[in-house]
Amino acid sequence: MSQPVIKYTLTKQGRQPEWLSSDSRSFKGQHSTTANKPGKLPRFGSPQDNIYLGIAAGDPDSDGTPDGYVGTIDSKADLQTYITEVGVAADYHVVTATVTGVQTSVTTGLSTAWGQTEYSGGLSTSTSSKHTASGVGTVTTLSGSAVTKVVVVTDTPTGSTSNTTDTPVVVDAASTLSGVSTSVGIVTTSSEGVPEVGVTTTTTTTSTTSFTYTDVNSSSSTSTSSTTTDDVTTRTDTVTTTETTNYETSYDYAAEATRLWDIHQAINS
Repeated sequence: MSQPVIKYTLTKQGRQPEWLSSDSRSFKGQHSTTANKPGKLPRFGSPQDNIYLGIAAGDPDSDGTPDGYVGTIDSKADLQTYITEVGVAADYHVVTATVTGVQTSVTTGLSTAWGQTEYSGGLSTSTSSKHTASGVGTVTTLSGSAVTKVVVVTDTPTGSTSNTTDTPVVVDAASTLSGVSTSVGIVTTSSEGVPEVGVTTTTTTTSTTSFTYTDVNSSSSTSTSSTTTDDVTTRTDTVTTTETTNYETSYDYAAEATRLWDIHQAINS
């Protein structure tokens, strides 16, 4: 009895089917993709609205198939074609974190110079040149949006008040911000007061900023050492700042098809 590569969904109860292969080398839940076509009536309802790749415990019965069964994939070429279709739709790519910058800052001084309430000197700092490197592929670019300004103007018969809140876009200092655009939305509401007070009108102007930025992150670590000579203690703090950049490279569909098909072949040999 062979154990084929299959496409399947979860059961109606939202569990992995019991008829999947129990071989320790097997795989399941690979390369999830939507089970329903956009713009069409759904063929599958939740929790069966995603299709996965796995290995079945046996061949499907021509007289009927179990809950969750979708179909088999009968060749390595067909497997690569299927994974490629899923991956292109899902924008598969490989992201690799690469250290692209390292810089150190060393501060030295007598122990009495550290922790002064009012600093009066005694510490010296030297900073190294930044060592830079590059990774393989294209730097990952992320996008985001944020409300960056809200202005609330309140008008009453006795006068007008205005309140402004600014919240600028914040990304890691090592990242590069670009593609910045701002949209403005205005909402005006009025409320009737008591006759002696009159109408109060509130106008809220909200600025939303969209942006892109490079996926670069910086982090710092501090190490402390002390030396004592003739009862005089010198302390040295070394701060190392590291920049890590995420790079994207193409997904290797052929290698992934080979990996999964080799598992299938090993189980069935």
